Amino acid sequence: MKRMMCLVSATALLIGMSQTVAAKVSEAEAAKLGKELTPVGAERAGNKEGTIPAWAPIKAYGNPKGEFPYNKEVEADKPIFTVTAKDVAKYSDKLSEGHKELFKRYPDTYKMIVYPTRRVANFPEKILEETVKNATRAELEGVDNPKGAFVGFPFPIPKTGAEPVWNHRAKWRGENIRRYNNQMIVQPDGKFSLTKVVEDVQFSYANLSNAKPEEMKPGVPFLKYLSQTVSPPRIAGTYILVHEKAGFGAEGRAAWLYAPALKRIRRAPAVCCDNPYEGTDGHQFYDQVDMYNGVLERFTWKLVGKKEVYIPYNSYKIAGKSVKYADIAKPKHTNQELPRYELHRVWVVEADNKPDQRHTFKKRRMYFDEDTWNVVMIDDYDQQGQIMQFQEGHLVQFAASLSSSTVPEVIYHFNSGRYFVTAAFNEDLPFDTTVNFGGDFFESETIQKKASK
Repeated sequence: MKRMMCLVSATALLIGMSQTVAAKVSEAEAAKLGKELTPVGAERAGNKEGTIPAWAPIKAYGNPKGEFPYNKEVEADKPIFTVTAKDVAKYSDKLSEGHKELFKRYPDTYKMIVYPTRRVANFPEKILEETVKNATRAELEGVDNPKGAFVGFPFPIPKTGAEPVWNHRAKWRGENIRRYNNQMIVQPDGKFSLTKVVEDVQFSYANLSNAKPEEMKPGVPFLKYLSQTVSPPRIAGTYILVHEKAGFGAEGRAAWLYAPALKRIRRAPAVCCDNPYEGTDGHQFYDQVDMYNGVLERFTWKLVGKKEVYIPYNSYKIAGKSVKYADIAKPKHTNQELPRYELHRVWVVEADNKPDQRHTFKKRRMYFDEDTWNVVMIDDYDQQGQIMQFQEGHLVQFAASLSSSTVPEVIYHFNSGRYFVTAAFNEDLPFDTTVNFGGDFFESETIQKKASK
């Protein structure tokens, strides 16, 4: 009897271990990468209807500094149709719940202009090569502890719901970036207040210049982030410093906040999760920056599978310099003449708030573009199960660095009728991926000295 109990206990332990550590994919599965799958795991072929084409990656062009994202061939496309409120039933299976809610609330004004699908995303060769290798060497312990991944996307053939999130968080964006992030809180009548933030980021994980590639593992920063609020005057001079790490608790994110009123920098454990980002008046949580970031431990993550959905894609117009912020901010929702929507395959992941972990959202449904692993849309539900917010990221390709990003990003607040626009730089300078930072640039002591001058 005692021996039987020991066997049962051992079996339970093994089962528990298998549930917490995501297995690497087999050699046979990994062999599909670069063949029927692209090197980052997307389906290379188009769909059988011909409405999604085969992958046709661009080659690098343009200037990595001072140039807005563009693609002349894509921008020359003409719309193929427009979805309005009367068409929702026809296209229901290809719409997110957030888009359906926008059509429901604003039937007279909300629309989606659909263009031909262009699958042009590409990455540097080293990123592609290392992503293929990661398929059989990377693993995920729990939801916050990736191990064995180097340089590329960690999980090109995902098996769990947390793995696409890590692909999004660890994606190639260049080695150093400075961007001007203009944010708008837009009232239901279209009036808005503007906040300007300068953001500097140094990537140590997806970095092609490291003499020795860094492994993604708990406790080691994979990026360092610094934001400085420039305006309005009441919050100007605020700094937020983050060392983003895998892991949770003491192993995970380290953050600091410099508040001009206090004139000192201090550790800021509240720079996390559903605490409001400084200066957004509660319209953006910290874990909504870059659509989603930070620890995953407050949710359980389910990989629902692939789906064809209309998503904001190749949206060069709304990201470009010919558009003013007042052109974007319109009553009730953004100016829907500006975004470009295309039909793409996405990975759908559902995140459910754990009963013993506090969060404003009970559920998140996240949509990951198969070609770039960017989160492009999120349906956010309150604790009563009603859709509360909808996040929409307008994806563009930065050809000079062979990277992609969502600019701008919009958070619709259905409970107030307001919406929040972030990551807009139309009237400012575009991304600069040529910037270099000193060795102590992202240290708290450096921020204290800089801010005290």
